[in-house]
Amino acid sequence: MCGIVGIWGPLREKRSLVTGACAVMRHRGPDSEGFWEDESAGLALGHVRLAIIDTSAAGAQPMTSACGRYMLVLNGEIYNHLALREALAHADRAPTWRGHSDTETLLACFAAWGIEKTLEAATGMFAMALWDREDQTLTLMRDRLGEKPLYAGFVGGSFVFASELKALARLPGLDARPDPRALAALLRHNYIPAPFSIYRQIGKVSPGCWMQLNAHQCRIGEMPAPRSYWSARLVAEQAAAAPLRFDSDADAADQLEHVLCASVQRQTIADVPLGAFLSGGIDSSTVVALLQRASSQPVRTFCIGFDDPRYNEAEHAAAVAAHLGTDHTELYVSDRDALEIVPQLPAVYDEPFADSSQIPTILATRLARRHVTVALSGDGGDELFAGYSRYFRAAAWWHRRARLPAGVRTVAAALLQATAPALRGVAGQRAARLTQVLSARHSADFYRSFVSYWKDPAEVLIEAPPSRSVFDEPGLDDIIAAMTLLDVQTYLPDDILVKVDRAAMAASLETRVPLLDHHVFAFARRLPAHYLVREGQGKWLLRQVLYRHVPRSLIERPKKGFSVPLAQWLRGPLREWAHELLQPARLRREGLFHEAAVQRKWQEHVSGRRDWSTHLWSILMVQAWQDTL
Repeated sequence: MCGIVGIWGPLREKRSLVTGACAVMRHRGPDSEGFWEDESAGLALGHVRLAIIDTSAAGAQPMTSACGRYMLVLNGEIYNHLALREALAHADRAPTWRGHSDTETLLACFAAWGIEKTLEAATGMFAMALWDREDQTLTLMRDRLGEKPLYAGFVGGSFVFASELKALARLPGLDARPDPRALAALLRHNYIPAPFSIYRQIGKVSPGCWMQLNAHQCRIGEMPAPRSYWSARLVAEQAAAAPLRFDSDADAADQLEHVLCASVQRQTIADVPLGAFLSGGIDSSTVVALLQRASSQPVRTFCIGFDDPRYNEAEHAAAVAAHLGTDHTELYVSDRDALEIVPQLPAVYDEPFADSSQIPTILATRLARRHVTVALSGDGGDELFAGYSRYFRAAAWWHRRARLPAGVRTVAAALLQATAPALRGVAGQRAARLTQVLSARHSADFYRSFVSYWKDPAEVLIEAPPSRSVFDEPGLDDIIAAMTLLDVQTYLPDDILVKVDRAAMAASLETRVPLLDHHVFAFARRLPAHYLVREGQGKWLLRQVLYRHVPRSLIERPKKGFSVPLAQWLRGPLREWAHELLQPARLRREGLFHEAAVQRKWQEHVSGRRDWSTHLWSILMVQAWQDTL
């Protein structure tokens, strides 16, 4: 796990700029730093390294191919790189290996097979840049499901890219004004989705995509179009047309367990200490159970606990750990410990990010880093196996809608839209929700609105762009299948994986997500609906696999999630901090938010009349981020 950065174009003093960018990403790679420049082409590459596989100098980057044609900087891990070496050897295309790093393996694959075949063959998480000295092209690539970040754009007439936005924030010529499209998306969803970033000139490379820039495009400032080498939507649509068939429920569980075991085993490759997060929930418990089964030693597991029983799952994690025989470490943290994280959030997350579970995530990653360099997580289980309760709430609304003729829906939506503004409290909320359901063009449009916080960002955002869905129509008949796919395309890479990657890398910890192996995703998408949801309960088949290793009594309980008492904090210990950030004079001066709308929500919240904590948190994260500029 590392940090990468590059500049191609007329910006001067590239060594100084690149090494400066590496310095602000040092947490991503504290073990070593590398710089390489092609002065004739005007290209410079930088790399900071967290040494995981081949910790010797043979794994240092930027790394050149054996043939001398290619130069690569890689952030991530290729879990099947030894199998790729075997394939190269079998085809008599393997070079004389200098070490055993996956970076060297990729370079040999690019030289032998080209870009697309290599990407299709690689299993892992990655963001990387490949310079072709012969063709004078720069290729950026990102993993299938978006585990590793990659920002890119034109600044000062040069094409620039980096693992973190802060690595580009001080480049001369950067327009630091927030992008209104990014702000609107943040208000709706609490995160900024690809391809946007908070900066107008910088975007994100989308998951499963690669883009190639040639010298002419670089000179004229033309952003290359992304090309897809893997598509979650295409996999889902193909899977819907070819569902799996099993001889029995036990056979289905056998096959899922086999796929999961293979993924977990692949992701144990490391030359440094490795452990796992364990919350005691279904997903992390499954990963840990399979990891422990394959290990001859107790697996190191980690959990954060809270004194408030409403948010504490540590006792459940401890029980699972005791049953599995892991070497378990737990740390109980106070409100004060958590609150001390809040001023650090803008630095950790680079751009405004408003999922408040970021706070305990930072605490958990810091705990794990005291003991290991790599930690496996259970993220992805809810999105792949239909675990979120919101899927069932949204589906209920959608099915009610289907009973009404289209003409009735249209008239009812118009009437509700006209009367809803006059309603207050719960009645107003229900009217607004019903309006969303009735006026939705398709299930994706409905779900976009259903998971939005600020339904209409123009209510509070001064420069609000036209309403735009970040979701395309999924092309799937089943509403649960459509919602899980949409979350895999957006919420998962832009919220969940951002939350974990930035928190972990700030602590110099590599995190891995076995449930997001693309083989697991393809298997999950082919499961018939009754293996995902049965008797109103999600993740049915995943539970059956887990029950083979952990008693049902240790798992079956209401899901708490990784949450914090945000509403209470904003009325108490964070009230003064928030009050200063939301001062009307400041809001007027900065010109991003309508002061009256913000103040109305703030006063209603602190008075206890309404809970606007999630809505306000997105604005507070913007305000706190602006203080870092």
